[in-house]
Amino acid sequence: MSPGAAPSQAPPTQADLLDFVRRTAADTELVASLPLDPEGRTWVRLEGPGGSEAWLIGWPPGTGTGWHDHADSVGAFVTARGELKEYSLAARLPTDGWKTLELTDGVDRERTLPAGRGRSFGRHHVHEVLNESGEEHAVSVHAYYPPLPRIRRFSRTGQVLRLEQVERPEDWQ
Repeated sequence: MSPGAAPSQAPPTQADLLDFVRRTAADTELVASLPLDPEGRTWVRLEGPGGSEAWLIGWPPGTGTGWHDHADSVGAFVTARGELKEYSLAARLPTDGWKTLELTDGVDRERTLPAGRGRSFGRHHVHEVLNESGEEHAVSVHAYYPPLPRIRRFSRTGQVLRLEQVERPEDWQ
C-alpha cells in the first residue's frame, strides 16, 4: 500500500448487518418517525454499514411481501415494533433458467419475530414476511449487501413455486 492510501474496508458480513439492524431498531425516535399508512407499506432508505442498502419499513395490519429472494445479496432484518412472521424455504434454488419448481417435503420453515427479534440470511434466501396482526402496525429494519441487484418474486401453490417477476432497483427506489 502506498503512503497515505486508506486501507480498503472489508464488506459487511451477515453478522455486521444483523448488528446494524438491531441497533437501528432500538432507536425508538427513528422508528417513531416513520410515517405509517393504513393502506400499504411505507419505507425510508437508511445509510447502511459499509455501503450496504438499508430500509426502515412500516407494515399495516395484514400486509406482506409475498414470496421473494434477494439474489446475490446477504441480509438481515429485525422487528422494531409489533410482530412479523417469516415463512422461508430451507432449500437452495437454481439462480436462473427456470420458471416452475416442485418443492420437496420438509423445506418449509416458519418464525415469529416479535419486537427486538430478527435474523440474518445468506444469498438466494427465499421467504415471505407478513404482519399477520388484525389491528397493529409493525415496523422493521432491513439491510442488504451488496445493495440489491434484483429481487425475484414468486407465487406458490402447494409445493409448486413459480417465478413471476424480476424487479430491479429502479422498480423500488
